[in-house]
Amino acid sequence: MSDNDVGVDESAAEAPVDDEDAGTDGVTEDEEGFESLEARIEEATTDELADEVRTLRARAADAERSVEERDEEIDELESKLTRKQADFQNYKQRTERQQEELRERATEDLVGRLLDVRDNLSRALSQDEDADIRPGVESTLEEFDRILDEENVTAIEPDAGDAVDPQRHEVMLRVDSDQPEDTIAELYRPGYEMGEKVLRPAQITVSE
Repeated sequence: MSDNDVGVDESAAEAPVDDEDAGTDGVTEDEEGFESLEARIEEATTDELADEVRTLRARAADAERSVEERDEEIDELESKLTRKQADFQNYKQRTERQQEELRERATEDLVGRLLDVRDNLSRALSQDEDADIRPGVESTLEEFDRILDEENVTAIEPDAGDAVDPQRHEVMLRVDSDQPEDTIAELYRPGYEMGEKVLRPAQITVSE
């Protein structure tokens, strides 16, 4: 070895690192925290521990109440949603019924006004069998009846001797007749009904 070579002390190179210089004594932070907690518990008095337990229990009770309040809020919101949905369904059904009733009423009003037209056509056919317009009137009347049939409109035409139905018959006169007393003597004008609704009662005379 030359005089310029620097000597290295092998024992110094292998010397252990000081724990304080490494910044730790081999204990983790979690272990230090646990040991610190143990130390505080050992140092605490019975009253202090009791206070700590009461505090923890109070916090737990507060948390439980908070959860219950949230559950109640959720239940209330779900109940409101259910009511709103039910209200909407009821409103929808009510609106649909009203629209259907309006359509039916409009149809009934229209048919009611047209029935007089049909009566006039029928009278025209019965008055002049040789008129030139008869074929046209017959064709019009047939088309008219076809439309009424499509709208579920049927004639009320009771026969002589039938019982009087106050809901479907309008008594015009009481007359002498060969028919049994208080039965229909003659049909004066046909009535009409749409489904179960009477649009116009049949006008009749009743036997005395």
